[in-house]
Formats: sequence, structure tokens, C-alpha cells
Amino acid sequence: MIHRHAIKVRFYELDPYNHLNHSAYIQYFEVGRIELLDSIGFGLSRLQDVGCYLVVTEIHTRFLKSAGPHDELVVETELGEMRRASSTWNQRMMRGDDLLATQTVSFAATNAEGKPIRLPQNLVAAFAAFSATEE
Repeated sequence: MIHRHAIKVRFYELDPYNHLNHSAYIQYFEVGRIELLDSIGFGLSRLQDVGCYLVVTEIHTRFLKSAGPHDELVVETELGEMRRASSTWNQRMMRGDDLLATQTVSFAATNAEGKPIRLPQNLVAAFAAFSATEE
């Protein structure tokens, strides 16, 4: 299953060329990931409460088409790979049927001190519905 979150481009996110600034794409993708976490009951505050921090270790973003003022976009998010202490997420940004950008993000699970930990089993189970390998 793919998680979808709608976002509308705001004027202050535009660059001098009247396109959505590249940094805003990365923020929109992050909003999509946070909304997925909230939807499965593991918002950032709950993760912190259970001592799990998802720390970005790598981001690869590919820009295909530009978004403009007032565009209504949808960020699609699914889990690409889940390991004991890390995960990779795949995302797409859509405007209707147009693919605007893709992003792959890798995370490490750490404790508050930044040491690697295993992902909590109930989080892994909750992620299963959004796994790219799930049938």
C-alpha cells in the first residue's frame, strides 16, 4: 500500500523563476513521511517516548518537472526496505498524473545518544502495510 498526502504549493516557497524551490521538495517529502508515521500511530513524539529516533543517513532526490504557484501535489510514500536498525523509504511527488520528483531516503534507528538500536517490533509490524514488498 502507498501512503498519500496532499500539499498545496504556497507563494513563499517559489524561487525567482516562479517554480517550487528545490529545498521545498525535500520538505514536502518529509511531511509525507511524518504523515505516514502519524497514520500508523508512531508520530515523532511517540517514537521519542519509546526511545527510537529515525535519523536520515542518505537522501537521493531526482527532479523531473517543476511545480508552480497553487499546484496541488500528492506525496506518495512507501517503505522500500526494512532492516534491523535501518530502513529505506521510496517517495514520489505527483501533480495529477504527472510525476514531478522522486526521493529515496535511508534512515538509521538510534537511541537518544545516537547509538544504533533495533527498530521496535511494533513499529516494524505497523510499517508492513506500507512495504513495497507487501502483496
